[in-house]
Amino acid sequence: MVYNHIEGKVLNVGEQMQTISVVSKNLSISSRMLRYYEQMGLIKSGRVENYAYRVYDEDAVRKLRQIIILRKLRVPVKQIREIFGNKDAVGVIEVFEDNINQLDEEITALSTVKSILRRLVDELRDKANLHLQLDYLGDSSVFAAVDGLTFPKNILQEEKSMDDLNKANESLGKLRDSDVRIVYLPPMTVASAYFSGVAEFGVGVEATGMIEKFVYDNDLLKIKPDARGMGFAFSDEVPATEYEAWVSIPDDMEVKPPLTKKTFQGGMFAAHVLRDWSFEDWGLLADWVRSSEKYEEAEGLPHFEEVLNYYNLMMGGAKMEDTQLDLLFPIKRKS
Repeated sequence: MVYNHIEGKVLNVGEQMQTISVVSKNLSISSRMLRYYEQMGLIKSGRVENYAYRVYDEDAVRKLRQIIILRKLRVPVKQIREIFGNKDAVGVIEVFEDNINQLDEEITALSTVKSILRRLVDELRDKANLHLQLDYLGDSSVFAAVDGLTFPKNILQEEKSMDDLNKANESLGKLRDSDVRIVYLPPMTVASAYFSGVAEFGVGVEATGMIEKFVYDNDLLKIKPDARGMGFAFSDEVPATEYEAWVSIPDDMEVKPPLTKKTFQGGMFAAHVLRDWSFEDWGLLADWVRSSEKYEEAEGLPHFEEVLNYYNLMMGGAKMEDTQLDLLFPIKRKS
């Protein structure tokens, strides 16, 4: 959901800029790994005025392609950072030569492992009809060979760092109870804008833009400063092709086409503040509901995205990157 504060203004996103979801899809890399590379200082993202999502320019995308190639060549992230920071070809050559030497060491070690495993297979085949014993593994010569194996330090360190990253990802990949609030949305009358199709900046932008025009044309926030702005997609597909945006209004306010006037009966929701505009959090919130002992999904209610402090965003000059968004997952108590 992105709000355009000035009626009719086209968001200033150049053709060369790509959102995090587009880059993730085009390069087959998770958005979490993109953020990791950014934290490591390998790439930089930017934000465009009044546009909530991270965007990457051509230089960042080009660097990402280079990172992906280097990682497939098993160059550690730490060394990739050295390569990017080294304008001297000799220095880069030294990094690659060092990796070649370490690969030679690893190939030698793996060759030894392969030889031992092959001998073990041959031994077991010779004794296939006997009670299985692994006496061979206690052979002093085998022990000496295995004990002497060495693998490149940077490979082990890389495995450890990836293990640490995976553990961190696992903790980030779950919502704790303290991350979720149980809220009740009250009944309300709303003005609704619906958009379907393909839009340059997403169907949510088109629908919320219609709502913004309605808010400003009717001075809604002077009449109802506690108005709530929210919206929802009609499916989980990415990008969404249908979106409906709402703003709460006084019960007696007139609503003209293309907007419609609706009555929302209210309901109970599991709420989670969106972190860093990463809509992957929808999946985390759904997992929390599915694993809850107290609650389950309530059918028939939308999965809302609600702007917190709507007045400040629309009238107070707040920027989109400073705006919080609540994800609201419809729930009911388990019987």
